[in-house]
Amino acid sequence: MQDNIQWLKQISPAIGYYLAGFADGEGSFNVSLRRRDDHAMGWQVVLTFNVSQKDSRILAYFKRYLGCGRLQERQDGVYYYVVSNPRSIIERIIPFFEKYRFLSSRKLFNFAIFKQIAMLVEKNQHLTQEGLNKIVQLHEKLNEGRGRKRKYNVSDYQQSLQENPQRLYARPLPRAKRSEDDIVRSHG
Repeated sequence: MQDNIQWLKQISPAIGYYLAGFADGEGSFNVSLRRRDDHAMGWQVVLTFNVSQKDSRILAYFKRYLGCGRLQERQDGVYYYVVSNPRSIIERIIPFFEKYRFLSSRKLFNFAIFKQIAMLVEKNQHLTQEGLNKIVQLHEKLNEGRGRKRKYNVSDYQQSLQENPQRLYARPLPRAKRSEDDIVRSHG
């Protein structure tokens, strides 16, 4: 992660601290759990950093200086900058906020949890029972408080393990190959 930080050295401290301060107030680190039957563990872990604002010019600075992510506009006219690519999270977002630190204790706490989860995903721990358990537990601590929305929480995850404990070892079955006779019969 630290090998490729030349881009980070080119950001002036004035811009770096401005963006970090802006993200301290308007930014968010999120981890979503999505049920996915096509994943070995039955769950997908999605990391996201975003900042929203009515003025897209400020958000364009994030994209320009961090060199990743995308700008989008919601129907209500609010713009947001979002990074969900795992490589960009590891190589850009985390190093940036390690260098340009937050002042608020809440954002520092959430960033620390987000970083722990990102490191587990980077090491493919989300593909193991033990690693996914750690991620789910950390996920519960991220962004605690009023206004937090979760589609799935730790109890949903635990319930999914009870539904089919064999799922941990399941792999998709290969599609059956159709024989020449089957193809001839289907075409009459």
